[in-house]
Amino acid sequence: MSDKPLEYRFRVRYAECDAQQVVFNARYADYVDITINEYIRALFGHYQNMLDRGLDMQVVSMTLNWSAPARFDDVLCGRVTVKHLGNTSFTLAIDFVRYPDDEPIARADVVYVVVDAETLGKKPIPDDLRDRMVTAGRGTVVSHAGE
Repeated sequence: MSDKPLEYRFRVRYAECDAQQVVFNARYADYVDITINEYIRALFGHYQNMLDRGLDMQVVSMTLNWSAPARFDDVLCGRVTVKHLGNTSFTLAIDFVRYPDDEPIARADVVYVVVDAETLGKKPIPDDLRDRMVTAGRGTVVSHAGE
């Protein structure tokens, strides 16, 4: 198994940029969400499979730090790693870098809580998921960038 984290590549669209001609800061939350959806797909095969297990997850904290600007038509890579596994919560780190030069653009640390899909009450992370969460998608590159 690869040591490389799951990587999601996408191209910055014109509408995602602001008057300064760089990606508008609020767009990074969208980038986090679409990258994490690829992680969930690697973990469960499909988001619905997670719901069918009676599980869902909610964001309780997101921290974003920027290193460099991204611009229209740049290809960015979101690389997902598990930073922490708690009882009912877990933290994912998403490192955004420019492709292909790997220049760091931003990093997001996102804390999720596992919840019951119907009641939305907290649930412990099932034991059979713990190891899979750490290894899900390792070595996988999903590209929507058309590079």
